[in-house]
Amino acid sequence: MKLLIILFAILTNASASLLIKIGLQIPNSEHLFYKPWIIVKNWPLLLGLFLYGLTFIFYILSLKFFPLNVAHPTITAGAIGMVTLLSAFILEETLRPIMLLGIFFIVLGVVLITSLVN
Repeated sequence: MKLLIILFAILTNASASLLIKIGLQIPNSEHLFYKPWIIVKNWPLLLGLFLYGLTFIFYILSLKFFPLNVAHPTITAGAIGMVTLLSAFILEETLRPIMLLGIFFIVLGVVLITSLVN
């Protein structure tokens, strides 16, 4: 159960980033800065904002069950890796082998950090 909270935090964080990027690719999204009311017509952007709120709730819950030095790096690193992969597969952004190596080292770093706790 406790690990599901971390997993949901990672999933909602990465999904929020992806949806906001998609929302900014919708025509007329460049007007968001001087016509912020058009946000209500941009469902990917709204859903992304909602998911960021949900991520924050999962983050708070994770702090109830895990030390800060475990919860924060795990959620952040998981989101970085997931955003990198999702942006490549869904948005067709570039995914280079060096980026996969970077994800590997991020995961390795989190494993090392969290293995030393408790």
